[in-house]
Parts: sequence; C-alpha cells; structure tokens
Amino acid sequence: MANPPVGPSRRATVDAARTARMLSDARHTPPSPPRARTAPRPVIEESWERALRGGTHPDHDLRTGLLSREEVERRRGTSPLRHVLPVLREGLVSVADAAHHIVLVADDEGRALWREGSAAVLRKADEVGIEVGTDWREDVVGTNGVGTPAVVRRPVQVFAGEHLSRALASFTCAGAPITDPRDGRLIGVVDVSGPLETMHPATLAWVDSVAKLAEARLRELHLTSLERLRAVAAPILPRIGGRALVVDRDGWTAAVTGMPYVRRIALPKSPSEGRRWLPSLGLCSLEPLAGGWLIRAADEPVPGAATRIVLDLTLPRRWSVAAFGSAGSWTHELSPRHAELLYLLALHRTGRSAAALAEDMFGDPGRTVTVRAEMSRVRRYLGAFLEHRPYRFREDAEVEVLWPEDPRELLPHSTAPGVARGRTSVRVP
Repeated sequence: MANPPVGPSRRATVDAARTARMLSDARHTPPSPPRARTAPRPVIEESWERALRGGTHPDHDLRTGLLSREEVERRRGTSPLRHVLPVLREGLVSVADAAHHIVLVADDEGRALWREGSAAVLRKADEVGIEVGTDWREDVVGTNGVGTPAVVRRPVQVFAGEHLSRALASFTCAGAPITDPRDGRLIGVVDVSGPLETMHPATLAWVDSVAKLAEARLRELHLTSLERLRAVAAPILPRIGGRALVVDRDGWTAAVTGMPYVRRIALPKSPSEGRRWLPSLGLCSLEPLAGGWLIRAADEPVPGAATRIVLDLTLPRRWSVAAFGSAGSWTHELSPRHAELLYLLALHRTGRSAAALAEDMFGDPGRTVTVRAEMSRVRRYLGAFLEHRPYRFREDAEVEVLWPEDPRELLPHSTAPGVARGRTSVRVP
C-alpha cells in the first residue's frame, strides 16, 4: 500500500495562516534551538533533525551550486521525467497559474529542471533563488517540498514557518515523489509552491494525484515499448536453439525461448555487442536490436559463486554492487532501499531473518512483507550470491564495503535504525 500524504492537521486546514505563524515559533535555529510553543508535526520535526544533524543552516543561499544552463539541458534530455511533462503540465500548470502558484519539477537528485506558473510568484521566487537548477536536497536546503518528499518517499506539505530556510518562510509547498513504476526507484519530485494564503487544503492531494497520473503514464509507455520489442522478437526467437531472450535497453524482458520467463536481466552499465557474463545467465552473447538486445545464453554452467563482492557506498546517491569471479565481472547501481539492505547484510554476515531486517530497516519487526518483496527484487540481480532463511551473502564470497570518508555520510538520507547505528559503529572490515 502506498504511503499516505503527509499534510497539515485539521487546525492547519481550517486556519493555515494562524498555524503557520505558530509553527514559525517552533523552528529549530542552530546552534541551540529554542523551546517551541507549538510542537511541529512529526514529519517536520524529523526533517529538521536530519537537516541540522547534517549541518544545514537556515541562512543557506539557495543560489549556491546552481546548475549551468548546459547542465540543466543535459539532465532534461536524459531524465525519464521528460516523458511525463505533458501530464504534469496539463494537471498542474493552468490551475497553479490561476491560483497564484508555481510548479517545480525536480530530478532524482533534487535539482529543479522545470519551473512554470504564476508570473507574479515567479518574480518573487527569483528574488529568493527558487530557480531552475537549484539544489533542493534536504541535507542542503533543509525541510522543503522537494527534498523532504524525496527522503520520506511520500507526499508532504511544508507550510511557511515549517521551512528550515529563512528564505522560504513566505512560501508554502506541496510536493509528491514520482517513482519508476517498474522498480519503485525515485526519478523525481513535483512541487506546487505559493503564498500561504492562496493554498487550498486539498492542494497536497491534488499534487499527489497528478504524480500518480504521471507514474501511470510511465507504466503505459513501458508496456507499449515492450509490445513493440515483442513484435521485433517474434520472427527471431523461434529460429534460435537453446536459451535466449529479448530485453529492452534497461534489461526488462519482452520475450524468451528455451528458458523460464524472467522479469528483468541485470545488464552491464554500458552494454555492448559481444560475449558478456551476466549474473543470472552466465556467459552470453549480446546482439543489438531496435530498442533493446537479443541475449543468447551459452551452454557453459553459471558460476556458483563470486570470488569477491564489493559494495560501494562512497558517493551520495551513486551506490553500486560489483561481483568479480572467474567468469567475469559486473556492476549494478543500487536504489537507496537496496543499498540499505545490502549494507545490513554485509554488516551481519551470519544472516538476518525477515523480522530482524524489518527491525533494522523500519524499527518494526512486523514489516516482513515489505522486506521480503525488496529482497525478492535484490535476488533478481544478485541471487547467485545470496542465501535465505536467514538472508545472507554466501559463505564462500568475499564481501568488501567501501565507505565514505566521513562515517556520518553513510547513506545520509537513510532513516533506517540499523544504518543510523552504523554511522557511529566500527566499520565493516
């Protein structure tokens, strides 16, 4: 079940301006936050704590680190959000303009790539640095309608005084994450911002519904592309003896022959024509097709284990796992959730039950269904090197964790209790 939006209390929906003024008194200001007369909502208080722990300052200049126009254009051209801009514009921009709001669309790194809406509010946004190219990550700007939904992975409304940044104190924002419907990976956030007095109580639900429409459009585009690829594969696969499959450029399967259907194949980061070792198939030959790849599996047996597995957590939001063995090597980029899971398995080499992992991830041992679902996804690309009951790396695999220089930067956006403990504990050898 999707996480519910985190909106204002009933009092805020009835009298948002008065509530925002009270919440302004509750803002944390380094180095010693004052005692609040009104307790902030839990989602806001937790966000403040994360930001302040990371050193975010209320007077941070929003223009710091602004992307160049060339880099913005490059990101626009590669972001999957470009495919759903018509949905976002149709659902949000015209209404936002009439209601004196602006719409921001940011990528998975919190960088604003598109900005449209009310001309008057756009001018006000320019004055404080709400621009295309701004970095909205929570650990940079503090609590806001782009960075906070990206961290908590659900829609969040941030009223004026709830912003940690003083520059944003006159804005109220409602943001919702947009995820890849194929694997749940965050691909961006859409946010509607404007003056507090113009915000309707239903704004957050409105933004969330449009984000869901964008995800539905992405799902439709994915299925359509697989149908086209399936038509390309139809005359090819029947002539092939042995195991073979046709996948799109991201490894999603369109058709198979001589083997059970698998939903996705882990491809190399930059696949090219020729013989390659793939973790779930062993030695294969890759041939380019229009929109994807024809993969022919060789008869050689799949290696039973990797000589070495390297979990690289050194760069923020660029986590990866690499496997090195006698048959070759491969690297797979990790989502935040999978980076957390593999870190915890590397930390506990004897294994963790689903309940223990749920406790490590969510502080709730009852959330085993979520853990099992995520581990099932991990096993699609790392299954040859994992055991279950309990979940663990194979005993004959050497596992190495590459840490960030500052232990406090270990998966910095993670709120998992097991990861938080790791930031202050002895490193995994």
